[in-house]
This record gives sequence, C-alpha cells and structure tokens, in this order.
Amino acid sequence: MKTITIQLNETQYKSLEYVAVSPEYWAENVVAERARIAKDEIIAKLVVYCNANNIQLATGEDAQVQQAYDLNLIKTAQQREDESSEGQA
Repeated sequence: MKTITIQLNETQYKSLEYVAVSPEYWAENVVAERARIAKDEIIAKLVVYCNANNIQLATGEDAQVQQAYDLNLIKTAQQREDESSEGQA
C-alpha cells in the first residue's frame, strides 16, 4: 500500500473545515475516487484491446491494470510528459 502525504497551511485547513466535517476523510475520498475512475478507464482500454487482438484478459482488476501496463497500452502521466517534452526539444 502506498502512502501520500500532503501539507496544508492553517488557512487552507480551516477553509476545508468549512466544507468538510473531516478534511482528512474528504482528501482520502477525493483521491480514491479519482483512482477508481482512472482504473475504470484503464480496464476499458484493456478490454477493447484484448478483444480486438484475441488476447486473454487477466483475472481481477489488479491484474488487469498490470496487464495494461505490461502490454504498453497505457503510460504513466510522467512518461507521457517526458515524451511530450522530448518532442518539443
């Protein structure tokens, strides 16, 4: 399991308290929901690719996300940024 730590100044934290009972829970929920959306996008791309190429789909979401990376169907945002920067140099 990965841990992501963020720091907020006092004003930022107080501002979040205005809109959320628990800023910590709110932040965890936002990140988890965005990760879920990305996972669904990755798996959808994988299913289309595997069906089009007669490739057996891995079992389970964890394995499917890994399979998408292994097949080079997806790249990290950092990889895409690096490639974009190389093209501009």
